[in-house]
Order: sequence, then structure tokens, then C-alpha cells
Amino acid sequence: MSSAVSPLVLPVYPVFDWRFTLYPDAGEGGGTFRSSVRKAPTYVARGHASDPERALAEAGRRARSRLRRYCAANGLNRLGTLTYAGAGCHDPAVLRADLARFFRNLRQATGGAAFPYVWVPEWHKSGHGLHAHFAVGRYLKRSLIEQAWGHGFVHIKLLGDLPVGSGRLAESRRAAGYLSKYVAKTFTDPTIRQLGLHRYDVAQGFKPRPLALAGTSAWDVMTQATEAMGGVVPSILWSSSQEEEWAGAPAIWAQWSI
Repeated sequence: MSSAVSPLVLPVYPVFDWRFTLYPDAGEGGGTFRSSVRKAPTYVARGHASDPERALAEAGRRARSRLRRYCAANGLNRLGTLTYAGAGCHDPAVLRADLARFFRNLRQATGGAAFPYVWVPEWHKSGHGLHAHFAVGRYLKRSLIEQAWGHGFVHIKLLGDLPVGSGRLAESRRAAGYLSKYVAKTFTDPTIRQLGLHRYDVAQGFKPRPLALAGTSAWDVMTQATEAMGGVVPSILWSSSQEEEWAGAPAIWAQWSI
């Protein structure tokens, strides 16, 4: 007596070819299609990229994106400038040491609790040396800032020159836009790049929290991202399909106004 052999039935798993990283606190996220065929990674020594200009442009874009997300997630909507008196400062290492001391002094003067901030150095066009731009998300008395700096002049303002109805998120993105201009210079102008030194710096412990999403299509991951944002649709939605000369993998990017 022969017995029939049941065919082997294998479960069908969905192929999640789309990955999307959402930063809920910053109100933005981006994703891309990932092919099931992986290219073997190749090592490229620093300074030996096949297209150095493109590599610098991409590095600058990533730096600006990180800066924007940090400012937005932490509500950094007050923009300030720290300037040296007299002959100024021409040593990037001295500037960074003075900035570290400045923010320590501010922390002590405001109760000792850590708070988020970001700073970006810039060279004066007049030859006066270096000064620094910074952003914070809380009100600070000008007298406290002057005392904490102690090297010259200070300026700070709340970015409120926005359309009616704009909130803290829009103000923070505006601050990030200002600071990003100075960061971008270090990628486009090699004469002001200081090797071994950060182009900008932030307070530790306030990095935006990423939320990793995976889906079978761009629509799938965007639906998940919208749900994670409380069902609010993004105010800006970009797709690489809109770009005729796009040469990379399909990609999307979204930003929310909440």
C-alpha cells in the first residue's frame, strides 16, 4: 500500500525592499529602495574619491541634514553670535576651547542642567579672525551670555520674522538654515577647512531619535511614517521620480509642519 507524499509548502514572506528613517521629533524622514543584489563594498582612501566634488557635495548635504534635524528636534530657535574684541582670534583650537568654556559657564549660570545647543565657526572677511554662531532653544539673559563669553561682543535674537502661524519647528529650521550656510563653506572653500576639527558641534545627549521603517513600496513606508506622525500628512513630499537626471536608487523625502 503506497502512501502519498504531501508537497512541501513554504511560507511566502513579503520582500521589504524599501527602508525609511523617520525622525519624529524633527518632523522629517527619508527613505530609499534597496535592491536584493548587494554590491561588494570597496574601500576608498580619504581624498581619493572618483569624483571629489560630488563626494564633497554629498558630505555637505549630509552635514546640513544632521544639523537641521538636531535644531528642529530640540527647538533651537534663538540665534546668537560671539565675537572677539581687539585683534580677534586666529587659532581654531583656541576658539573651540573658549566655546567649550562658554557653554560650561552658561550651564552653571542657568542651574547646572544640560541643554541642547549647536555652534558653527566662521572666519571674518575683514581678517579679524574667527567668530562663532550658535543656536539655543531657551531664553537667556544677554547679561548671562556676556558674562559667560567674556572675550568681546555678543548678539542673540529670537527668529520671529516668519509668516503668521509659523511655530517653533519652522523657527528652528530657519536657524538651521542660517548655520548651514557657514557649514557649507567648509566643503566648498578648502582654504577654511581645518583638518582634524569638527565643522560644527552640538551638545551631547540630544540627538534626534530615529525610527526605522520597512515596506514593500514607497507608498507603504510613507503610510507608516504618516501613521507614526499621528496621521498628519507631510507638508513637503519629494520623490526622485520627479528628477529626470536622477542616477541613484529610487528615493523619497518628507517633512512635516507639526
